[in-house]
Amino acid sequence: MFDAVRPSSHALLQDPAFVAALRLCGQNPIVLPDGTVILKRRFFGVPVLMLPRAMPTDDLAAQLSDTGLQRLPLILSPEQSWQGFGAIRLHRPQSTAQVDLRPPEAQRRAALHPKWRNQLRKAEAGPLKVSQTLMPADPDHPVLRLDAAQAQVRRYAHWPAPLTAAFAKAAPDQTHLFIASLGPQPVAHMLFLSHGGRASYHIGHTTTRGKAECAHNLLLWRAFCDLARIGIETVDLGLLNPRTAGLNRFKLRSGARRVQTGGTWLRWRPWG
Repeated sequence: MFDAVRPSSHALLQDPAFVAALRLCGQNPIVLPDGTVILKRRFFGVPVLMLPRAMPTDDLAAQLSDTGLQRLPLILSPEQSWQGFGAIRLHRPQSTAQVDLRPPEAQRRAALHPKWRNQLRKAEAGPLKVSQTLMPADPDHPVLRLDAAQAQVRRYAHWPAPLTAAFAKAAPDQTHLFIASLGPQPVAHMLFLSHGGRASYHIGHTTTRGKAECAHNLLLWRAFCDLARIGIETVDLGLLNPRTAGLNRFKLRSGARRVQTGGTWLRWRPWG
């Protein structure tokens, strides 16, 4: 729905569908004249602006001034390396796993790590059946309940279920849910959200049987192929966390490359 309005390459948190989802959840994100999305939060009662996953433009200060926001603290988390002119670094850059879908399918398959490719072959030759559908706009959907339970056990940050459901309601065509089943029984799933010419891995889950059948290898590969067919050029598989070495290997062996973010910065000019 929204990709037709803004087909450029931009981060998920800078997509109009994300803005619409926040508004459906009762929040009020700020959209600057050039379309840049600014979030407003309070920390210890102090209002703070956040520029998520976007490179600051040369006229950012002017745009903030025009909207009366220039004196508020601004936390920036640019996607790429940034010099941070006039800002204080809060956190060093991190690495994300990015997959380029522009090469032909055969070339991408050849670039898979041999062990990852063998697991994919096992899954392709096995009994798994893969289906793709849109994500229902239901905050109590089983996929979202599984994600909430998994996040609680593994202690990782994730979107609240109502926000994912709101995104599905605002832009259903930007949701891509892949399900692996053994007979009538789902054993694994992966949900991707698209934004412009890019897509982001959002949530996933697998069972013991799904792991044994290498279901996530099959789902991820099928997602790459299907997303490439609809014009998606890059898939963001998320941060490479030093504490999750096994997951990092899975991502990188799928053909992903490390891309460094710009870190986290604080810019505050209380006197304008």
